[in-house]
Amino acid sequence: MALEKVGVVGLGTMGAGIAEVFARAGIRVIGVEADAEALARGRGHLEKSTGRALDRGRLSADERDAILGRVTLTTSRDDLHDADLVVEAIPEVLEFKVALFTELDRVCKPSTILATNTSSLSVTAIAAATGRPGRVIGMHFFNPAPVMKLVEVIGTVMTDEGVVGEISELSRRLGKTPVAVGDRAGFVVNRLLLPYLNQAADLLERGVARRDDIDAAIKLGVGLPMGPLTLLDLIGLDTSYEVMGVLFDETRSQRHAPSPILRELVTAGLLGRKSGRGFYGDDQHPADTSKGGLTGVQVLGEGAPAFAGRLAAAGFMPSATPGLVLWLGEHPMTEQAVRQADPGALVGIHLVGEHVAEVVSTVLTTPEAASAARDLMTVLGLTPVPCRDTAGFVVDALIYPYLNDAVRMHESGYASIEDIDHAMRLGCGYPAGPFEMLETIGLERVRDGLRALYAENREPAFAPAPLLDQLVTAGLRTFPRP
Repeated sequence: MALEKVGVVGLGTMGAGIAEVFARAGIRVIGVEADAEALARGRGHLEKSTGRALDRGRLSADERDAILGRVTLTTSRDDLHDADLVVEAIPEVLEFKVALFTELDRVCKPSTILATNTSSLSVTAIAAATGRPGRVIGMHFFNPAPVMKLVEVIGTVMTDEGVVGEISELSRRLGKTPVAVGDRAGFVVNRLLLPYLNQAADLLERGVARRDDIDAAIKLGVGLPMGPLTLLDLIGLDTSYEVMGVLFDETRSQRHAPSPILRELVTAGLLGRKSGRGFYGDDQHPADTSKGGLTGVQVLGEGAPAFAGRLAAAGFMPSATPGLVLWLGEHPMTEQAVRQADPGALVGIHLVGEHVAEVVSTVLTTPEAASAARDLMTVLGLTPVPCRDTAGFVVDALIYPYLNDAVRMHESGYASIEDIDHAMRLGCGYPAGPFEMLETIGLERVRDGLRALYAENREPAFAPAPLLDQLVTAGLRTFPRP
């Protein structure tokens, strides 16, 4: 069917952005809000967004007028009776959405497709509340909707054949990239993103590394656009906590249990940027300014000669009686420290990319040795990330379980490798999707890193996904694709 008239219920920042997306594509839009005051705010969102585009030269005055002219605003849901598609963008409360869809089912013509913009709630539960479950679907836009290119299209076990394809084609007409997924809590992006962010909060709470160091490790070492704790503040700690709760309700996996520090901050009303303070906004995690003297350096472990050469070029020659021993590698450092004549002098170094060095202290490492190692990394032009000697340190402990989650997602059959990679690139701005990242790092290396995490934590979610284990055993370096 031709989708030429679309209703949007809820004109907050997201709903107004969705209405603008449809209007930009030449589609007539009926925007609905609860009362005149909310409607005026919705109009303001539309005018502000299109005004910015005009000021930046992305729209002409005539184009802006045409877009605004395609949007009819109303407080009556009865005005949606002849819409071909209605998209709901009200608050993320299942009871509210179910009540709305029950009313839309009564108001709209039988052929109308009803779509929810939920980011994590059950589309099936919403569809089951209507008399047309086959024509209820998820159409999850990302904020800001006029800019972000991704749309998650979520079908349920009740969705009529062809509806997912129809909404996917409409998304392409809107200039978006659709990814078709099954109805699982969090869909693709939030199901992969939020556990990774939650684990970063857990690393902070357990004292594995400090706030700024966790963010620096991921941003500078992995090349992601934002550190996880900064991103949590941007999303909103309350929103993140709620999504984690939805994931946990479905899976009962400890990986999806909200971190206690996340719960504490939300309870205290420290919600991130929206409240002015969250993980950031104060000095609760000050930088370590301790200093230590350096009396001599020895380099051991994987790649030691090359690294010693870098130190020599910077003026630090190896010493027969070192006050500092740098051990390069990915494996636990404590077992190396106890073999040294002076265990307190050993500091682990794990290089991440070209710009970051995780500086690993064991329970035996002296503060002076740790400080000297940090200073040396700075001299070499590396960003030091001080951390404790735990499996995966910081980067691998965050990235490997995220990659494993992606493999499990594909293995379960509700999203393809291509769609998962598209979703994380377009929805999060990542330079590579998880499967691209996994193949770049190396399947065996990730598998072995996950085994180490599982051995230390005994968390089932850290055990390598069966598919990953099978591919490594078979000697394959890439994932089979159609």
